[in-house]
Amino acid sequence: MKTLNVKEGPQNVSNIVLGCMRMPALSVEDAAKMITTAVENGVNFFDHATCYGDDGEAERRFGDAFQLTGIKREDIILQSKVGLQFDRNEFDWTKENILSNVDRILERLQTDYLDALLLHRPDLIFEPEQVAEAFDELYTSGKVRHFGVSNVPTLQMELLKKHVKQPLVFNQLQLSIEQSQLIDQALYVNNKTTDMSIDRDNGTLDYCRLNDITIQAWSPLQIGMFGGTFIDNPDFPVLNDKLQELGDKYGVTKAAIALAWILRHPAKMQVIVGTMNPQHLIEACAASDIELTHNEWYQLYLASGKFLP
Repeated sequence: MKTLNVKEGPQNVSNIVLGCMRMPALSVEDAAKMITTAVENGVNFFDHATCYGDDGEAERRFGDAFQLTGIKREDIILQSKVGLQFDRNEFDWTKENILSNVDRILERLQTDYLDALLLHRPDLIFEPEQVAEAFDELYTSGKVRHFGVSNVPTLQMELLKKHVKQPLVFNQLQLSIEQSQLIDQALYVNNKTTDMSIDRDNGTLDYCRLNDITIQAWSPLQIGMFGGTFIDNPDFPVLNDKLQELGDKYGVTKAAIALAWILRHPAKMQVIVGTMNPQHLIEACAASDIELTHNEWYQLYLASGKFLP
């Protein structure tokens, strides 16, 4: 498993992350097996959010399960996200909400600190001064060691950085071969012949690279937000044929090749894998050690239905 040293962030983190959104579907014992499988295969990074499961159930299940594993707390990276308050139908980055949610996260995860805390999607009326005060309290108290954002565009990161003292070291963003606008919008700049020229990402990829912000790619196998996976999907025959061809070449699954496509990008991203099937996770971990060639990367890109202008 390849690891990353995040500038001004955690060190030696796996480039594959286990996303724990679906963990409430597991028993405590099965969740412990999932955590153990991850660590045994080099995954030391676990991603949570307060909105995963009813009333933080994903974090609670992880916290109970982790106690059964025998794994040392210092040997893993725990990350969670705050801001999505579906119970109140609002996104909330107020100081009070951030601080109170972190306390509940720590209680559910049964830990004294988070390695990383991300602000989850933009609060449309956020006050950066309040965020800064919350981050200062969390950092000074030792409850949070590093900070970042999720699904946040460039100028809002700049606004945060004007007030927040701590570096923003992560941005969690949607990316897959099918949902590739984060990467490829630049191809179509000033091109009136295609909707691909519409700026949907505000230069977020290049901004993160320029500012040493590690991108964490979520839904790396998904079509859109809720369209299911493109793996073995009859609507993507050319892509699946190419994934199979390269999977056969490298001795891995089609899913592993799709993950390797993201990891091949020179931005040195992390990929969040959301499976709760231990065997599927083992298969996904093989992506970390695959180095697709420059030409193979483009073969996959074009097989997904894209074109070069």
